[in-house]
Amino acid sequence: MPRESEISADLEQDDRFPSGPWNGFWTQRSTKGRQSLGLTFSAGAVTGDGTDFVGEFLCRGVYSTDAGTLHMTKTYSTHRLEYVGFAEGDGIWGTWTLRQAGREVDKGGFHLWPDAIGCGEGQHLAVEEPLPATR
Repeated sequence: MPRESEISADLEQDDRFPSGPWNGFWTQRSTKGRQSLGLTFSAGAVTGDGTDFVGEFLCRGVYSTDAGTLHMTKTYSTHRLEYVGFAEGDGIWGTWTLRQAGREVDKGGFHLWPDAIGCGEGQHLAVEEPLPATR
C-alpha cells in the first residue's frame, strides 16, 4: 500500500487544479443547478464523482496546466455531458454540451471551484445585483 507522501506526490501541484472537494453550478436555459464533486487531478487526467439534483455522476477527462483547460465527461446513469472549461483565479468556467446520435441537443454554462478558495455562486450573483438608489 502506498504511503501518504507517495500518493500526494502524484497529485497535480498547479494551484488551479487541486485534488479534493469542489463545488459548482450549471445553467440550462432558465434553470440553475448546484453540484458537489470530488475531483482528482494527476498527470493530465481528472477523475471523480459527484451529485446534483439530476442525480449521481462520474467525471473523467483531461486537463492542461500549459493551456489552463479542462475537457471532462460528466456521466449520469441516463446520459452524459461534455464539459470544456478554462481555469481562472476563481475556479473553472466553461460550457457543457449534451449530444445524442452525434449532434448537439442542449448546451449551457458551468462554474466549478475548489472548496479551498471559498468562491461561490452567491458571490457572483451579488455582484450582478443592482445597487440600491442613494439620496
